[in-house]
Amino acid sequence: MKVLVLGGGGREAAIVWKTLQSARVERVYCAPGNAGIARMATCLDIDLKKPDKLAAVAKDLGISLTVCGPEQPLVMGVSDAFTRLGLRFVGPSRAAAALEGSKVFAKEFMSRHHIPTATFAVCETVEEAKDIFDSNLLDGFPVVVKADGLASGKGVFIAPDREQALDIIHGLLVERKLGEAGRRIVLEECLTGVETSFLVFTDGKAMAPLAPARDYKRAGDGDTGLNTGGMGAYSSPDLLDASLQRKILRHIVQPTLTGLQSEGVTFKGVLYVGLMLTEQGPRVLEYNARLGDPETQVILPRLKTPFVDALAAIADGTLDALELKWSDEAAVCVVLASEGYPETAATGCPISGLEKAELHPGVLLFHAATKRDESGQIVTSGGRVLSVTALGDNLAQARQRAYAAAAAVAFQGKRYRTDIASPAS
Repeated sequence: MKVLVLGGGGREAAIVWKTLQSARVERVYCAPGNAGIARMATCLDIDLKKPDKLAAVAKDLGISLTVCGPEQPLVMGVSDAFTRLGLRFVGPSRAAAALEGSKVFAKEFMSRHHIPTATFAVCETVEEAKDIFDSNLLDGFPVVVKADGLASGKGVFIAPDREQALDIIHGLLVERKLGEAGRRIVLEECLTGVETSFLVFTDGKAMAPLAPARDYKRAGDGDTGLNTGGMGAYSSPDLLDASLQRKILRHIVQPTLTGLQSEGVTFKGVLYVGLMLTEQGPRVLEYNARLGDPETQVILPRLKTPFVDALAAIADGTLDALELKWSDEAAVCVVLASEGYPETAATGCPISGLEKAELHPGVLLFHAATKRDESGQIVTSGGRVLSVTALGDNLAQARQRAYAAAAAVAFQGKRYRTDIASPAS
């Protein structure tokens, strides 16, 4: 079979790598891909913001199955475009992807269906925000400020006091620093606890949980600095106990899928639930409508069941017949980012040490923002450059391997967090 992967980051590199492990797969295409993905798959230079063109190309190429990595095409209806042409596609419809495409929709959906989440309010003006603060609805500060629309993981801010909150809100609503994504905002109480990513495959009827993972969104050590798309992640067999996983499935995941169905929407694909494990129990921080980045880079290396079998089961509605099996190993991913990320990103910087890093035991290098320059040299092309992933018998070993490999890679302005999977983090 021929498989098409939509996207060009570290997540998509992991998807391509895992898909190619199946003997059923004849060839993998990736649109648009990157320098690392090009070593494994045929890269296609197609705009991901053109769903109908993507579907037409897939039909012309005889693609058997397509999986979408990033959120933007899903929110724009790429799944619907493929479905109209009778093509098998892994990813929710435009209506279902609204869970990620609009923070306002997601919060109001959770409220309608009694899904545990933080207390919130929606506003469109600075004056409305002031009224919300005056009402003490959110029980004081700090508060979380979220842009309604897609912002590549950079639309969430934690404000320690009223003054800083109003500065952030003014930047979003008046200065439009995030454009239309910040036309409306959600104000939330700030939850405390341990943050965890819980993902499930679903074909619209059955659901199959993936190995839990934890990601690190803040730019600096100790969860300091700005929010990013993700600076690292880890997954291990003991991350969430079985009883807590059952509780999350029963009280959060199933009500989410059932709630969508009651509103005439069927979710098929990967439902990602970002959770805060509070003293009162798990609370939903956010929904994503696809595999996470960099969570995918630590989840897929632990998956023993052929990945393409799971993708096909989602597309064909046969997920209830598939059992997912997982390795007992731990996995750690350290993201190497460009200087200035997440506000800016130095590009065009030559990257060295890739071959040396890949020689480390248990290490997988997933390219994210890389390309080849005119001379054929691999250079940086964006903010998150490489996902350095390592497997180990335990978390400590995986962490040591990942950081040893990360140290072997060099490019100007390289930055990364040093506390991914640290016992103190």
